[in-house]
Amino acid sequence: MRALIQRVKNANVKIQEKLIASIGNGMLIFLGIETADSSEDVEWLASKIVGLRIFDDTNGVMNLSVVDVKGDVLIVSQFTLHASTRKGNRPSYFQAALPEHAVPLYKEFITQIEKKSACNVKFGIFGENMQVGLTNDGPVTILIDSKRKE
Repeated sequence: MRALIQRVKNANVKIQEKLIASIGNGMLIFLGIETADSSEDVEWLASKIVGLRIFDDTNGVMNLSVVDVKGDVLIVSQFTLHASTRKGNRPSYFQAALPEHAVPLYKEFITQIEKKSACNVKFGIFGENMQVGLTNDGPVTILIDSKRKE
């Protein structure tokens, strides 16, 4: 399971120009689920993200979590995080989980983030063509992979 986390001033998701979700200050999480992922990956990744200290304290040092700053969280499914570009120029997505495996884990991830953070959590719609707007703050962008534990 891979998460691309961006510290944002604001972010939103639209589908066919209709606003689906929007947040203020907080994190935008793009979540990629692969076939080998399980509830253990969800648990580890959600705990890691909620505790991630990427927000500035009063001294301007990244020392606070999204919980500490009472930030918002927007979660967007993104299978392309598991793209393989080893051969040729057209990415392959063979590691990305099919919906029947990915959707339950996506929902479980949302629930875990809600439980562990008590933040305002919004999310996109799995499998839809979404337009994501954001104002990255910093910029701060971090990639976490549950298989590599980094």
